[in-house]
Amino acid sequence: MKGITASFLAAAIMVVGGSLATTAYAQDPYTVGVEASFPPWAYVEAGEFKGIAIDAMEAIAEEAGIEIEFQDMPFPSLIPALAAEKIDILATGLTVTEERSKNIDFTIPWWETNDVVLVPEDSDLNVFSAVCCGSRVGVQGGSSQQAWMEENVVDGSDIEIELAKYDNYVTAVDDMAIGRISSVIVDDTSAQEYINAGKPVKMAGKIYIRAPLALAVSKNDPQQILGDLNQGILAIYESGEWGEIVGEYIPGVSVPSIPGHMPDFVDTYQKPVAGLPELGNE
Repeated sequence: MKGITASFLAAAIMVVGGSLATTAYAQDPYTVGVEASFPPWAYVEAGEFKGIAIDAMEAIAEEAGIEIEFQDMPFPSLIPALAAEKIDILATGLTVTEERSKNIDFTIPWWETNDVVLVPEDSDLNVFSAVCCGSRVGVQGGSSQQAWMEENVVDGSDIEIELAKYDNYVTAVDDMAIGRISSVIVDDTSAQEYINAGKPVKMAGKIYIRAPLALAVSKNDPQQILGDLNQGILAIYESGEWGEIVGEYIPGVSVPSIPGHMPDFVDTYQKPVAGLPELGNE
């Protein structure tokens, strides 16, 4: 009986007189889902996870005093896995959308991006001709870019195009280089990374403006970590560490202020915001 009691006490510690209760379950590493083929946000190099989201997530975890472990998954699997609580946190270049906010909860925005049309560097296509008139356009399956194209171009007009859906954008860009598709719709941060890496591509133009990016947790925050993540994001921004991380992967880029634009449709952005009650939309 003493062994059972000792085991129990080791597994669950209550701070008397306070509100903090720490259990062995809560001390397990939080599983952070990433798409490790999405530079500069997350990728693998020499067997190690690297990227803006990776380094920032590690800094936020240190700030919050939590342990994390990364799990690489194809992007189309990430949001369903988070919604089903198979992972605890989603850390990538994740666009905040109203549809997604119905199934997962977002932290405060930590980036803003525009979607752009990528074409081969020797192409004479412009932002309009690249996505019309029988074009075959590459998008990432399950992405906000796919949703925007389907709503505004495929279903919302008489323009005839075919969407080619990929597990990751690297493959889409490579396919475009050999003529399998005519263009790729991607966020401008990733597009610049491909150009910096020497891919034979160029930006034909922007198609979407001011899309906020954020981390995400399962709906209703079952692990109660949203507040810690929000505080951690703001802390590494105010300390300058966030700017250093971004600058390492995208030299010379202007870092947007945090929190970024907070859309009214996201319930976790309404006052009080978890961990940062002074922020949020009225």
